[in-house]
Amino acid sequence: MAEPLQAVKGMNDILPPESGRWEWLEDKVRSLMRRYGYQNVRVPIVEPTPLFVRGLGEVTDIVEKEMYSFIDSMNGDALTLRPEGTAGVVRAVVEHSLLYDGGKRLYYIGPMFRHEKPQRGRYRQFHQVGVEALGHAGPDVDAEVILMARTLWRELGLTDVRLEINSLGQPDERKAHRTALVSYFEAHAEQLDADARRRLHSNPLRILDSKNPAMQALVDAAPRLFEHLGEASLRHFDAVRAVLDAVGQPYRINPRLVRGMDYYNLTVFEWVTDRLGAQGTICGGGRYDGLIELIGGKPAPAVGWGMGIERVLDLLQQEQLLPAATPPVAYAVVPDAGALPQVVVCIEALRAAGVSVLLHAGGNAGPGSMKSQFKRADASGARFALVFGADELASGQVAIKPLRDAAAAQSTRALGAEAAWAAELLHA
Repeated sequence: MAEPLQAVKGMNDILPPESGRWEWLEDKVRSLMRRYGYQNVRVPIVEPTPLFVRGLGEVTDIVEKEMYSFIDSMNGDALTLRPEGTAGVVRAVVEHSLLYDGGKRLYYIGPMFRHEKPQRGRYRQFHQVGVEALGHAGPDVDAEVILMARTLWRELGLTDVRLEINSLGQPDERKAHRTALVSYFEAHAEQLDADARRRLHSNPLRILDSKNPAMQALVDAAPRLFEHLGEASLRHFDAVRAVLDAVGQPYRINPRLVRGMDYYNLTVFEWVTDRLGAQGTICGGGRYDGLIELIGGKPAPAVGWGMGIERVLDLLQQEQLLPAATPPVAYAVVPDAGALPQVVVCIEALRAAGVSVLLHAGGNAGPGSMKSQFKRADASGARFALVFGADELASGQVAIKPLRDAAAAQSTRALGAEAAWAAELLHA
């Protein structure tokens, strides 16, 4: 016997009943998107490597260390498994000229890939919900996407989630801040770790996001971007805050919040929790007005966020908010394999009427004893057993036996009239 193969480390199978909880969360997300007027977009998992190098920045951790990149053996193209969703959506928007008739509100759900050490809340294949509002420049849309996430937390029942916000200003303001940062960190070069020294002249803003405890005092005392923001940037940030204040949404201004991609400007934000350890960010994003032009389109503003599905499910599990697995409404017990054609006609009619029915599968050896079938019916969690016995079939009926209510009596219903009594099963 060949040795069994296993999944790639950090890329996990999602099996029942867990997969049902994923579907439940995705249904919640899709309902939310419809109410906010966001439409689904589906882009390839594999994209040209230059898309991410250009869009995310050459000196980001993602591009430098985490991308799954390879050369296409057919034509020599450099390709990458997408490490995040925004760049691919923007590429699609540019390629198909989606903004020709005005702004677009889009969302996606799907897997992303980063080559890093697997740990809780951080996997090599992970899944995101992403929201992208493209072609809208105002702070009202910044506030809208933030409040979309708030609505989702409320509908899921999550309470231990808080909002942090910041403004990164515009490129010229960040340039002035960058000059001040370089001067400051050069004056304290002996306190920088290897990552900080490597980034000092390529991307000093990322030093502010350092998780090294030994550098926190140095980072806390570094020049702040707010000191370099102009009137327009401050006015935009104040307008976002005004909307959040108006709807009573608490937030903390975090001047060290810079996010992990180079494409952000103006508003950035994160929804965080203390219940997931070091991986406490469950949703984050911001405005990225320069990315569309950077990828080759006409200049256009944009704002969005990404939410980690695994992390949200983990948090829901901790707070005991995940639904139980949904059992079938009925289980079809078939004493005689010869009755299968009549049985299938009946249960297909019930399924068409919205009733979930699990058919006992007996295989070549036959359906098995009534005792074993009822044992499986009970184990399935079904509320009813549909018994297709010889006497019932001879009289054109099926027996309905309640499995969860010991006091309820068995009854019969007419075959061929399933649409008339299906509602009884659904609402019993």
